[in-house]
Amino acid sequence: MFFQLFWTYLKIGTFTLGGGYAMLPLIQREVVQTKGWIDEEEFLNMIALAQAAPGLIAVNSAIFIGWRIGGWKGVCGAVLGAVLPSFLIILVIAMIFADWKELPAVEAAFKGIRPAVVALIAAPLFKLSKSAKLSGWYLLIPVTAALLIWLGRVNPVWVIIATIVSTLLVVKLTINN
Repeated sequence: MFFQLFWTYLKIGTFTLGGGYAMLPLIQREVVQTKGWIDEEEFLNMIALAQAAPGLIAVNSAIFIGWRIGGWKGVCGAVLGAVLPSFLIILVIAMIFADWKELPAVEAAFKGIRPAVVALIAAPLFKLSKSAKLSGWYLLIPVTAALLIWLGRVNPVWVIIATIVSTLLVVKLTINN
């Protein structure tokens, strides 16, 4: 199981730009749809746990899936597969970037990658909102948070605190009714 998890996460880590959130659709396709290691509901729960835990969401999800599928060996394989590509790529970039960072083609490439990364993050959020059966005013929460941070220049820490407080209020009101 070590090598299956290592290979799965190595492929995901190698071909994903944009960090852990951009990896989520690939992780979902591999572990839920292709391999069938967990179901859609468990995947959504794993994402919630991975976000709540300190650390990178890609590593946290690798730990969860690795443990669920192969115990400690699974954790080692999945985490190593998830972080190795990024580590090697960053190492190579750091060694050559200092000489190339001023080139117009390099600057243009980085500007061109940004919108693709936003799309890679937004697409799974919409898909996961459907899977979590979120609709109506619930969808206003992430949209409002993004607009407050982007257009309102509100510090993300305050948005997170407001979201936690409002969520607790909604849960309390829902339980009492």
